[in-house]
Formats: sequence, C-alpha cells, structure tokens
Amino acid sequence: MNDHTLSRPELASSSRRTFISGLAASAAAVAVPGSALATGSSTGAPSAAASRPASSAGKSPMVKLNNGVEMPVFGVGCFALPTIQTADVIDFALRNGYRLIDTAKNYGNEKEVGEGIVRSGVPRSELFVTTKLWIEDFGHDQALRAFDKSMNALGLDYLDLYLLHWPVPTDFDNTLAAWKALEKLHADKRIRAIGVSNFQPEHLKRLLDNTDIVPVLNQVELHPYFPQQALRATHAQHGIKTQSWSPIGGVFTTLPKDPTKPLRLLEDPVVVNLAQKHRKSAAQIVLRWHVQHDLIVIPKSQHYERLLANIDIFNFELSAEDMSAMDALDRNLRGGPDPEQFDVPAFRAIVERRKAGV
Repeated sequence: MNDHTLSRPELASSSRRTFISGLAASAAAVAVPGSALATGSSTGAPSAAASRPASSAGKSPMVKLNNGVEMPVFGVGCFALPTIQTADVIDFALRNGYRLIDTAKNYGNEKEVGEGIVRSGVPRSELFVTTKLWIEDFGHDQALRAFDKSMNALGLDYLDLYLLHWPVPTDFDNTLAAWKALEKLHADKRIRAIGVSNFQPEHLKRLLDNTDIVPVLNQVELHPYFPQQALRATHAQHGIKTQSWSPIGGVFTTLPKDPTKPLRLLEDPVVVNLAQKHRKSAAQIVLRWHVQHDLIVIPKSQHYERLLANIDIFNFELSAEDMSAMDALDRNLRGGPDPEQFDVPAFRAIVERRKAGV
C-alpha cells in the first residue's frame, strides 16, 4: 500500500504513517497460522480492526543491566531497513509499544531513525536508543569524532547504549583504544551504557584484561540454528547480557551461502508445529523462545503487520517440552560473517561481491 491507493480525501491528505497506525489492534487477528503473518506474506491491506486504537499489551518488559540501567528486552532492529522507509517504520513502531531501537552508523539510517523518533511524539525518557561504532572509526580520537557524528544524525543529546560493532582481532589495539573512548563518553555522561557486538569469548577476555568497564551486553548472531551456548555461558560469568541479532534466521536469506537453496528457519517443521499448537505465527514462536531464554531480541521488519505481530509475544508461554524441542534445532550454523575473520578488508570484499552480484 502507498499513499496513491487512498481514495478518500481525508485519508489522502494524511500521512501514511498516521493512517497505518490504526492497524495496531489487528495483530492478534492475523497471528493465527495460515494468515498473512503466519506465512510471512504481507498484502499491506488494512483489516476490519484498523480503526481500533493501539493496545499497550505488546509493550516489552524491562531488564536490568550490570550498571543498573534498565532496558527493554524487546525492540526493533534497523539493519537493511530501507532509508526511504526508516522514519515511518520507527514512528509506527514507537506508536505501537516499541521502546528499544537498534541502529548503527554502518546501517546508514541514523538520521532517519532520529526523524522517526521526533514524529512519534514519544517522550525521550521512555526510549532506549542503541547505535554502534563502525570498525573504520576504531581508535580513540576517531571513535570520539564518530560518536559526535552519530549523535548529530540521530538528533539526540545523549545515547542509551553504544556498541563496538565488531571485535576486529587483526587490529585489537585499535579496538581497545575505541573502547577506552567509549569509557570516556560514559564517564562524561553522554552514554548511559556501553557494550560490544559480535565478540567471542577470547575477544571478551582480551577486552576485560585491558580495560576498566565490563560491557553491559554483547549483541551477536543468535537463533535456534545457532544458539551460542558457550558464549552465553561466558556472558553469565561476567554479568553481560546477550542480545540476539537475526533472531528469526533472516541472515540466511540476506546473506545466503547458496542462493539456490535458501535456509528458512520459519519453515522448520518443529517451529511450524509449535505455531499451530499455540495459534501463533512461526516468527512469534521463535521470538518467544528468545525471551524465555532471557535474551534481548531486536527483530527487524519494514512490514507494519509483522512489526505488530513480532511484539505480541507476551501473552503466551512455551512449555518446557516446547523449549526443549526448539533447543534441539541447534545446528551450530552461523549465517553471518565469522568475527574472527571480519575486519576492514573483509568488509570491503563483501561490498565488492555484492556490487558484482556474487
């Protein structure tokens, strides 16, 4: 649906984001397996419930980090979110119960995220905003400059959480220098909490051995096919929360190893059977699995109906048997880059392959 499909004058004169916000109450109606949401399709058409107000039932519970700061356990991710749509998506998400936003300098949409925050009218004090320092900006002074640029793009006076995007083990001295810059920004009260992303146990050890502040969380690829149990055990030893990116296995379609044989977690028979059992979508089953494992989760979607359904997971519970069945899906299968091998040259090689269509 786009603005040109609205025939009534009063709808045509309103913004798309205002009109679509009326869809919030349709989440429960479309979550039953066999619906558009359950199959992953989206027509964009409003349901009969479109005029009903948004429900607050979908709002995320909070979790306390190791520095005492609280953050939502559920939020919206912005990776690969089209820039032209980002502001509308963030506005819509915030109007419908989301309070955690996860973006990054490398995503190229910090400015649009900031615009969406302003449009939503949600008080800044209710929000938890995360962005990330890109690896090409690692180093102490470079990190400080990059932070200022991110804050200007977001239009914020302070940041809730700032992450080092990758460990870059091939140049870890620069990684340590960047972390010390984050420690300074935290001491200056420009950031409420600092953390890391894609760090493995050995990277965390090197960081902890050479710096003063323990990361509040580590954001990593994590889904039932790649549950990272050993890494989560390391986190637990140090009071570090685990946050899941690509929580429903989207990385297997955005970065397929073999485009002719895409792997689809949401079509796994175990997930599909549990969706039928609980009358929920496959995505809701997987997201509920994350939450019940005390993981902080940030699924991304540019589809409004899926945004509504994603956060509508706090009104049911997977049984111990259900959780065991989901846990048994472990294939130790990473879909994204290997953190041990990811650095600036590796990133540029990925960019060139994408340009070439490889």
